[in-house]
Amino acid sequence: QVQLVESGGGLVQAGGSLRLSCAASGRTFTTTPMGWFRQAPGKGREFVAALNWSGSSTHYADSVKGRFTISRDNAKNQVYLQMNSLKPEDTAAYVCAAGKATIVSAQNMRVTANVAYWGQGTQVTVSS
Repeated sequence: QVQLVESGGGLVQAGGSLRLSCAASGRTFTTTPMGWFRQAPGKGREFVAALNWSGSSTHYADSVKGRFTISRDNAKNQVYLQMNSLKPEDTAAYVCAAGKATIVSAQNMRVTANVAYWGQGTQVTVSS
């Protein structure tokens, strides 16, 4: 059974930092892109960041560019999201995503139809 389990969420003040982790089990995802999405209450799921299988290519939403950094450790089958300079508008449930086997580029992870597996999400709350 394939599982993506996120951790690292919490409550932080504006300007603070958090590091999210996503642990994959049930199969390895070392050859597919991985990414992060977020969903705030009453809003749709929004793309945040993605990277290709090796981590050599990354892609970010404009709203987080320069503040968030996505990375992966294929030996551990994990993906990370380092979030700095957090803002109240970053408040959301952050969800890890694994791309379909046919997907190669990080940019293609913007499209939810290209996601094969979703995690359950970890809540991030940024207070002003």
